[in-house]
Amino acid sequence: MQDPRIGELAKQLVCYSTATKAGENVLVELFDVPEEIGIALIREIRAVEATPFINIHQSKISRELAMAATDDQYSTIAKHAMQQMKSMDCYIAIRGSHNANELSDVPDQKMQMLSTKMRPVLNERVNKTRWCVLRWPNSSMAQSAGMSTEAFEDFYFRVCLLDYKKLSEGMDALADLMTQTEEVHITGPGTDLRFSIKGLPGIACGGSHNIPDGECFTAPVKDSVQGTLSYNTGSIYRGIAFDNVKFEFKNGKIVSASANNTTAINDILDTDDGARFIGEFAIGFNPEIKEPMRDILFDEKIAGSFHFTPGQAYEVADNGNRSSVHWDLVNIQRPEYGGGEISFDGKVIRKDGQFIPKELQSLNY
Repeated sequence: MQDPRIGELAKQLVCYSTATKAGENVLVELFDVPEEIGIALIREIRAVEATPFINIHQSKISRELAMAATDDQYSTIAKHAMQQMKSMDCYIAIRGSHNANELSDVPDQKMQMLSTKMRPVLNERVNKTRWCVLRWPNSSMAQSAGMSTEAFEDFYFRVCLLDYKKLSEGMDALADLMTQTEEVHITGPGTDLRFSIKGLPGIACGGSHNIPDGECFTAPVKDSVQGTLSYNTGSIYRGIAFDNVKFEFKNGKIVSASANNTTAINDILDTDDGARFIGEFAIGFNPEIKEPMRDILFDEKIAGSFHFTPGQAYEVADNGNRSSVHWDLVNIQRPEYGGGEISFDGKVIRKDGQFIPKELQSLNY
């Protein structure tokens, strides 16, 4: 018997997250996930009289393809993927690989080439469709979260099926405050960071793009970032695990970067000119997500966190930075993680992970 929560999730993705309408085309990309969620999505898309299109991927096959990828090969792949994406109104992607490190031994130059070739397709999806991406629960994710498989599945559906509308008033207030703000100052252990967000809009995210969700984002003025930032949450990027990431900024650029794998992190930051500049600043506040699990889609929404993202800016909050990299690195500011403050125009708006202004307190965990 199928878990009824699968159908509930499919309906939320189609009817709420992407707000799919009759007559629209919806591309669903499935990466190592059970047939049941694909079938449920097809049925929900058809229920609103839209048309489903399905791409099915397997991580081991993707790795093998990438190991000896050629420029001509991925130019052709990207050309056809772009043609397909341009025909879509909505996009849903679900990733469920049991091995987050599956691509870790693909040569770095191959990963950079793939990222560069496919970035225009990703930009088309992000900027021109109504989209939502999410993970699928499995034992590997449960292990990363330090939970049993059953407990993690319960956690997964609880955070994914959260009533995001209840966050809307506080999210909108935070987005408005970001839009009105000029200068941001962030402090914490190993962190003293200043930058401007003047003229860039705050964007509230409540289940319409990522599931799970719960963040407001904008972007720093590209050349305004100054100071140091120490991230206290591990991350996996291009199949490589990173811990103890620390950046030093001067005039917006990451001029020094270190981590447990300093060589690998600098290789990523040297992918292109934009990879050493920041494309996104976001504040996370999902009340159901408290601990990191090396999964960006979950970790960037952690209650009491923020992320500061090297690479590509989003078109809706565009500081002009362009890159094939977009890496949401996370810092948690709750007391048990060392605390910290975020100030807007000299006024502390969040201390030790808790919002201070009355209009934002509904977002506190």
